[in-house]
Amino acid sequence: MSLEPTSERMIEEYRTASPQSYLIYLFHIVTYDYVRDMIAGKTVLDFGCGSGYGTARIAEHCARVVGIDISADAVAYAKDKYRRGNLDYIAVPPVEEKALPFPDASFDVVLSFQVIEHVRDVNAYLSEIRRVLKPGGTFVVATPDRSSRLFPGQKPWNMWHLYEYSADALREVVARHFGDVTIKMMGGRSDVIALEARRTLSLRWILLPLTLPFIPEPLRVAGLNFVRQLGRHLARPLARKLTQEKPAGSEPVNFGFGPEQLSISDREDPSVNLIAIARRS
Repeated sequence: MSLEPTSERMIEEYRTASPQSYLIYLFHIVTYDYVRDMIAGKTVLDFGCGSGYGTARIAEHCARVVGIDISADAVAYAKDKYRRGNLDYIAVPPVEEKALPFPDASFDVVLSFQVIEHVRDVNAYLSEIRRVLKPGGTFVVATPDRSSRLFPGQKPWNMWHLYEYSADALREVVARHFGDVTIKMMGGRSDVIALEARRTLSLRWILLPLTLPFIPEPLRVAGLNFVRQLGRHLARPLARKLTQEKPAGSEPVNFGFGPEQLSISDREDPSVNLIAIARRS
């Protein structure tokens, strides 16, 4: 079964399509590897598993892991591609519409990477996570750090992101439902992080007219969607040419960096991602 990548869904086969794509893939991989000790021998929920590669990556360390996503196509792909006795994937409706299909206190750990920025009702999202988490259980959420992506007050240039968080804002919103919130940051070797810095700097400038704070939300989304569709149309011939010359993932590609060039700590400058670690009291 095949699954097309989107700007919001990474597929392992396409991870080497460009240095930027590979770096974004590494952001995910390094986050999953970071929680390895937290999930060892535990029952884990991966809330927002996408195409499932990260969930599968940690499965060998968990007692049991369930990946959930609102995309039925992504879940079907994950079920077909990644199989293990202690691993399952389930398609679920948005949490604002329906509660998660698990009893209270079902999981030792809940992970949710690159999801909270998409959620309209963040309180419903966090309440459901807290409900299915066992007392004393751990919740880990990862999200882009707006400090390195947006100008002050600027709305997200990613049309799918409803809100992007600073470290203080992420701590505040998670603390409404959990105690003992710790914020970590992701950074890395300067030349590697510069790839992401150049990408996001160009996007924040180019799309600034659509993302000023006073722009109505429907206009922001419509405008960004138009730009996205135009970009996809212009890029399609080049993508076809590259696919014909060298299919993505057909052979190893060395961009000169790997996961060892990324780091997660209390302070990274610049910080590309935030990771909040909280416990249910």
